[in-house]
Amino acid sequence: MQFSGYGSGKKRHEHDLLGDRELPDEVYYGVQTLRALENFNITGVTLRDFPIFIKGLAQVKKAAALANCEIGILDKEICEHIVMACDEIIAGHWHDQFLVDMIQGGAGTSTNMNANEVIANRALELWGKEKGQYNFIHPNNHVNLGQSTNDAYPTAIRLAALQSVPGIVEALEELCATLSEKGKEFSDVIKMGRTQLQDAVPMTLGQEFEAFSVMLSEDIERLREGSKLFLELSIGGTAIGTGINSHPKYAATAIKKIKEITGLNVVAAPNLIEATPDTGAFVMFSGILKRLAVKLSKTCNDLRLLSSGPRCGFGDINLPPMQPGSSIMPGKVNPVIPEVVNQVAFQVIGNDLTVTMGSEGGQLQLNAFEPVMVFNIFQSVNMLSRAMRTLTRLCVKGITANREACRRAVEHSIGLVTALNPLIGYENSTMIAKEALESGESVFNLVLKHKLLTKEQLEEALKPENMLSAR
Repeated sequence: MQFSGYGSGKKRHEHDLLGDRELPDEVYYGVQTLRALENFNITGVTLRDFPIFIKGLAQVKKAAALANCEIGILDKEICEHIVMACDEIIAGHWHDQFLVDMIQGGAGTSTNMNANEVIANRALELWGKEKGQYNFIHPNNHVNLGQSTNDAYPTAIRLAALQSVPGIVEALEELCATLSEKGKEFSDVIKMGRTQLQDAVPMTLGQEFEAFSVMLSEDIERLREGSKLFLELSIGGTAIGTGINSHPKYAATAIKKIKEITGLNVVAAPNLIEATPDTGAFVMFSGILKRLAVKLSKTCNDLRLLSSGPRCGFGDINLPPMQPGSSIMPGKVNPVIPEVVNQVAFQVIGNDLTVTMGSEGGQLQLNAFEPVMVFNIFQSVNMLSRAMRTLTRLCVKGITANREACRRAVEHSIGLVTALNPLIGYENSTMIAKEALESGESVFNLVLKHKLLTKEQLEEALKPENMLSAR
């Protein structure tokens, strides 16, 4: 059912405010979409690259048709065919007809008209009519009935955002679970903890990986909480929130239909004039995505440091080798998966700034910069979801511990004296630390040499279970 090209050569003519234009008859979009394609060749990233957003648009148009039909201002047969077209789009068909650039002037009007025209022409086709026979089903008069871009477009954004959250949460939960599994696997691996890149005190590698899991898992609830801001919809506000050109019963009926279609517990904004230009929910949600990105990047920084080497770095862990690391240095393998996740994080952090500036740039009764906000938010969601799945499956699952290297580092580290301080006292600890620094001898051996502890006592002190909590 997907569009396959402009092969027939047959044309149709459509007109708008600016005049007549010719379109290939195969396309389902119309004249206003055509103008947008000519005007906004900006990013090369189009609506069809975000299927969840197209789904949201179709859900809004379906709800609008059903609402208008229920309150008696849209013919039942027209409604049925609009709903049929919307259902096909919701199911994933005709997405190749949504070609407008994600970043566009006009506060999303081109996106809204792209949806209106595709739905109208597909509905006409389902009714046995010709594309462009808008006297039967019109993009504005019927598909856009009771709506403005200024309420339909942000409503679609919010529905898409709400429906995108389960995917990113699932990817984050999988990553956290895998890190926690590694925490259990490495629970008996003693190693040195480090602060400011200097030896600190012993810990277990399991504790380190469990900490990664806990740090990231905090954002699971933050994502769910942040997405709840999108449940408040401005549908029915039309142009500036006054509801002009919509039926008095339309707003409440449209909310009811959206609930039925999506299963989401959406509500009407209490003040539609406030809700129409307000993009605070976008800023808040983008900030949560940024917070997650920062934590992911920090985790990947740690994985790269912990795996550095193989001979001249920390060498606490081994990352699974994914590809040769150099065109000139034989045998070199780079931490390519953490590196790509770092770069995704940098992009998401930049996206958040763009969303902030877009929200700040709004004026009076409308924010004209929602297109760049939605582009950056959905890009962030998609990139983070893919990055976390990549990190989980191609990196974390395959990490192994350098057990002996970790143990040797503990025994040779000056920081070991901090763990032994309660057993041998501060003065002895200072003496051992100084001698270890001057001689290069390990703390472990010096404690034995000075007969401050027996080997059995030292071994007991360094058991992983004795490093898990305060003693």
